[in-house]
Amino acid sequence: MSSRSIYRTLRPVLSSSVLSSGLGTGHGINGHVISHLPTIRFLSSDTSSSATGNRLPENPVRTADGKVISTYWGIPPTKITKPDGSAWKWNCFQPWDSYKPDVSIDVTKHHKPANFTDKFAYWTVQSLKIPVQLFFQRKHMCHAMLLETVAAVPGMVGGMLLHLKSLRRFEHSGGWIKALLEEAENERMHLMTFIELSQPKWYERAIVFAVQGVFFNAYFLSYVVSPKLAHRITGYLEEEAVNSYTEFLNDIDAGKFENSPAPAIAIDYWRLPKDATLRDVVFVIRADEAHHRDINHYASVKLYVYL
Repeated sequence: MSSRSIYRTLRPVLSSSVLSSGLGTGHGINGHVISHLPTIRFLSSDTSSSATGNRLPENPVRTADGKVISTYWGIPPTKITKPDGSAWKWNCFQPWDSYKPDVSIDVTKHHKPANFTDKFAYWTVQSLKIPVQLFFQRKHMCHAMLLETVAAVPGMVGGMLLHLKSLRRFEHSGGWIKALLEEAENERMHLMTFIELSQPKWYERAIVFAVQGVFFNAYFLSYVVSPKLAHRITGYLEEEAVNSYTEFLNDIDAGKFENSPAPAIAIDYWRLPKDATLRDVVFVIRADEAHHRDINHYASVKLYVYL
């Protein structure tokens, strides 16, 4: 089938799907539903490129000043709105990515090291904690930004390696690939929230650059050698993250840190009330970290069976 024929086949399906709901749901092709088509896919190329002889699509969509809106399939990008009808302003996540976090999780839980692997992971994290505490002390915002640049690495490394292993073995991952990649994305959103409140200084950016490079490669090698050890290390890192955010909350409650209004990105991502404050943001982020803690400690045992 030629590319033109494929386009003619896909276009009516995509058109009816996107334009009807805005989320890419529809009847699909041969009964297969096309779901959650991201808006950015429609912005990846120009339909009036040299490959098509500079021909415009039928009835092209134009802006107020007459310019043609370029899209991948020749379909105008869907306008995404919030439930209240206001425009959705974020490109880093979509409305269906937002959620209301479970804050009832136990934030005091600790996995006691039971064997050599656990003890090695625990004391590795404890040794890494010392220089971090000496450098940041009570500078919570700077500490949080550095923490999130590191915390977003394990999920991405684990998800990537499991993805490649799934391809090599021609088998499913039991849902672990998606779980780990979602963890990495969630950690990245923590960082995107904090940079709305404070911008890192040049030396903090240099530290992040160095730490991320070292940590990524070290974690990659540890995951290749022993995924069980890698996830246990991450579990203990998340425990320290929970403790750090608990200290952050205590200082906010004590008036040592300004409880400023929550940034708009946090309100939309965690579905917080419009009058939410920084304390509310730190509170839900701590809950996220507690969930990541439990997932990685669990993965250290259960995921190891899959591998």
